Amino acid sequence: MNLFDELQIRDVKLRNRIVVSPMCEYSSADGFANDWHLVHLGSRAVGGAALVFTEACAVSPEGRISPEDLGIYKDEHVEFLSRITKFLRTQGALPGIQLAHSGRKGSTRAPWDPGPYVPESEGGWKPVAPSAIVFAPTNYALPTALDQQGIQKVINDFSAAAVRALRAGFAVIEIHSAHGYLLHEFLSPLSNHRTDSYGGSFDNRTRLVREVVAAVRKVWPEKNPLFVRISSTDWVDGGWDIDQSVALATQLGLLGVDLIDCSSGGNVPNAEIPVAPGYQTGFAERIRRDTGLMTGAVGLITSAADASAILSEEKADVVIMARQFLRDPYFPLHVAQELGFAVSWPEQYLRAAPHGTPKREPIQLTQKARLA
Repeated sequence: MNLFDELQIRDVKLRNRIVVSPMCEYSSADGFANDWHLVHLGSRAVGGAALVFTEACAVSPEGRISPEDLGIYKDEHVEFLSRITKFLRTQGALPGIQLAHSGRKGSTRAPWDPGPYVPESEGGWKPVAPSAIVFAPTNYALPTALDQQGIQKVINDFSAAAVRALRAGFAVIEIHSAHGYLLHEFLSPLSNHRTDSYGGSFDNRTRLVREVVAAVRKVWPEKNPLFVRISSTDWVDGGWDIDQSVALATQLGLLGVDLIDCSSGGNVPNAEIPVAPGYQTGFAERIRRDTGLMTGAVGLITSAADASAILSEEKADVVIMARQFLRDPYFPLHVAQELGFAVSWPEQYLRAAPHGTPKREPIQLTQKARLA
């Protein structure tokens, strides 16, 4: 495999193996996308990425991380999201959406607005979680433990969001079950102290993730891929770990999940994480080997050499990148030049391209393509 091999997943084809990871922008009002999201996501499609994911897109108002998070909990959200997906497709990129619920890490402030959590009196809300355990004593609110009715609402919210995602023209859904947000909170015994059918044993702690996946897969077309992002380990003894991640991934594959996006951490504030280039790639390699599922490697992948090695050594099927795309929206075009691959550029940019670079043919969208 190399970075610029195409990848077929169900009826969808990625033009290369470089994926734009969800990156929270904290730039929405009441969940609505706007021009910032169009330009942010669109520039990465112009830059040659194969699949461009939205930031974590909340499935309910209380599922937002901050009051400024993107959402897909209203039918009215679909219109502007459709504008974004149409543009991404014209540039040859697939539009992806990450469906998410913040759980106990909700009602917080944007990173550049330090301070305690946003109280209800200032437009915040009471976060929910598997158990009434605060993430951290400062800057986070004490959550309310979900009852059975609340759990069913979460499942229904993910399903309804998937229906809206299809209407908005997205080609790929990723379910966010990582980084200490709601679904990860149910998985980990560090945050899930329940004694009912959603807590205790591995089967019980993974129940909600499996039910959400099944509900989404039921309404998401068979021809469209479904990803799940997990934290492969909590990095804490007694927490969620890679062995449990392999077991969960095996179950998710049977439910119609195509690719596991292998991140880690986020559920414990003071975990000791050995952060270094490619530090999470081993999780993608292990899950890929042990389950036969496709995986995505993520985490401090910043260079052409590192990204290329992950694919050539078959440690993952795609590289999923965030901060490097903030630094360089045109990373795939630059990497192709560095590695000697001839990939097409938009005709508007050909004057700056290497000699002999092929022109990217604009994609004319038919009505059928818009709805695919």
